[in-house]
Amino acid sequence: MNRLFGSVRSRATLGATLVVAVALVTAGFAVVLALRSNLTAEAGTRAERSARAVAFDLAARTAYEDLTGLDGDDGPVQILDEDGGLVAASEDLERISGTATDEVKPRPAPPAPGDDDDDSDDSGDSGDSDDFDDPDDSDHAEDSGGSGEDLAPGEIAGETTFGNGSATIDGDTEDYRFAAVDVQTHDRGRLTVYAGAPLAAEHSAVDTAQTAMLIGLPLLLGVVAGVTWMVTGRALRPVEGIRREMAAITASEDLARRVPEPGTHDEIARLARTTNETLTALEASVERQRRFVADASHELRSPIASLRTQLEVAAAHPELLDLDGAVEDTVRLQHLAADLLLLARLDAGERPADSLVDLAALAREETAGRTGVVVRTEPAQVTGSRGQLGRLLTNLLDNARRHARETVTVTVRREGAWAVLGVADDGEGVPEADRERIFERFVRLDAARSRDDGGAGLGLAIARDVAVRHGGTLTAGAAPTGGALFELRLPLVEEG
Repeated sequence: MNRLFGSVRSRATLGATLVVAVALVTAGFAVVLALRSNLTAEAGTRAERSARAVAFDLAARTAYEDLTGLDGDDGPVQILDEDGGLVAASEDLERISGTATDEVKPRPAPPAPGDDDDDSDDSGDSGDSDDFDDPDDSDHAEDSGGSGEDLAPGEIAGETTFGNGSATIDGDTEDYRFAAVDVQTHDRGRLTVYAGAPLAAEHSAVDTAQTAMLIGLPLLLGVVAGVTWMVTGRALRPVEGIRREMAAITASEDLARRVPEPGTHDEIARLARTTNETLTALEASVERQRRFVADASHELRSPIASLRTQLEVAAAHPELLDLDGAVEDTVRLQHLAADLLLLARLDAGERPADSLVDLAALAREETAGRTGVVVRTEPAQVTGSRGQLGRLLTNLLDNARRHARETVTVTVRREGAWAVLGVADDGEGVPEADRERIFERFVRLDAARSRDDGGAGLGLAIARDVAVRHGGTLTAGAAPTGGALFELRLPLVEEG
């Protein structure tokens, strides 16, 4: 399980499926709620239309038995008086809930004024009204679910109240949306009409939508998961190719091999190109290290062989010992070992110390005691290792001294945000085509290949590496006197 969901492909598929699932469930709920709300509002509109039609007939003094809305074809209808009593209801209404009363059988109608019966003497003073003649009894209107508006005789209330309930008509039970409308009649007082519209269409539509969601959602999520799985697999296929090739390169140690680069322009293609560039740089670095080891072995072999020969001769013939030559070979061997050690430290990324160094003072110190050297300086402070910068300047001075005819000139100046140290000689100069090659390790130009006159070809390489490690540059050019000019540029530190 951990291995399955540990892959990018699996996590991408799972994440996309979860996001789509959340979005679909949220959208589904929103659709169902909107559908239910719209259908309920539509049922309420139908119920209100039925209630107002009955209220209009009542306002027109239509008798209860002549009301067309009580046939039950459009839904259940109840008519309540101001006391909340049922005075009329739909035919075949057997049960009802959700209105102001659950009565389904109207109460007997009060006797009309002037009727001759046993109670005529008691009611004679009521004159022109019956029990529903109090239009201002708002409390009764609120109890019966009415609007509570003050209405004139024959006027229908503008406000409609709604509610949900159920009713059973002729044995059929359904849910209904009820609308309540008040009407002030001329002869029966204030009445409240309840009319219901069936919610079967709303329930059917909502049930259909929910069923479709329950069936379609898993299918759609399956499609999303499958498509995401295939798309991510196709997108990550080049990555697997890169991984296999890198594994093969690691196993074979063949840095000449390269990973396949897709023909696209996406992140994976850029990853492949960057990987190949890294392999190229790594191959060049390994090859440089191999050459370095080979050249170092070759350079060490000569003084060691010479020293051994002299010692063997001295052992056999003491009188033939060339002591000066042995010391010279030993010193050359010591210098070469020191150069190799410094290069190894530089290659390992050793950071120079962050101490302040005055290049003018360093130039005067390193040129002290040297003949034929002219120094022109101005104060210029940089940060770095005084020892490494001193070694850089010493190497430049030794190189200039070997090639100069008479004079070596050392200058230190400030140039914008840079401190510039220049070492120039009046020799033959460096050909333009060789001005970068001379900074390679163990490189000596034809005019300076004699080990008696020159070193092992590491001085300028060390100087260039020290300059780079200090955030600067070291370049070779032509001096005004026709010789070579080496310029070191380092970030200037402003004196505080």
